[in-house]
Amino acid sequence: MSAERQLTVLSREWCHLCHDLIEALKPLQAEFGFGLQVVDVDADEALEARWNELVPVLLEGEVEICHHFLDEGAVRAHFQRIG
Repeated sequence: MSAERQLTVLSREWCHLCHDLIEALKPLQAEFGFGLQVVDVDADEALEARWNELVPVLLEGEVEICHHFLDEGAVRAHFQRIG
């Protein structure tokens, strides 16, 4: 898997679920070699309006992989689908 592949976590500074999801992603990041961008939804009104109650959300581009908690199976299935 190329380091060019970038996943995004929509997060909040004060959100323990967000911190947990980011931490839980580390082994998968090492395995699949993707970059990780963390975006604070509270800093962007449009993101907050769209994703507010689902945060944390794991995305690749506009594709939602999972939300609230890391779904390792969904991440693996995502990478299998995209090759």
